[in-house]
Amino acid sequence: MLLPGFYKVLEAEWNALQLNAVVELNSAHDVFKGHFPNNPVTPGVCMLQLLKELTEHGVGKKLFIKECSNVKFMALINPEIHAVLNINIVVTESESGYKIKASAGFKETTALKVSALLSENL
Repeated sequence: MLLPGFYKVLEAEWNALQLNAVVELNSAHDVFKGHFPNNPVTPGVCMLQLLKELTEHGVGKKLFIKECSNVKFMALINPEIHAVLNINIVVTESESGYKIKASAGFKETTALKVSALLSENL
């Protein structure tokens, strides 16, 4: 985990190459002290890292983000209000690595959608 203690996985279910997970963000984590004081917002790069780490766990390999496309931040994720997130990742294996289509959100709100290519090599 790149940011120890940033989140914990409450539930995770892999079905073939699809993950449905529930994660809880740690609103007391240091990253939120600077982003932003008294109004914490989860940094987009931290969300991308979280998705990468969950994908690594699912495929059982260390991966690097090679490319991101269609990255859409659709709602702010304030960990003091919405610490529990629903994550969905669909993985497709290809010659160039693992293509993912992922989303993250809370309650009925989708906060993030992303398509990305992850591979074992930089």
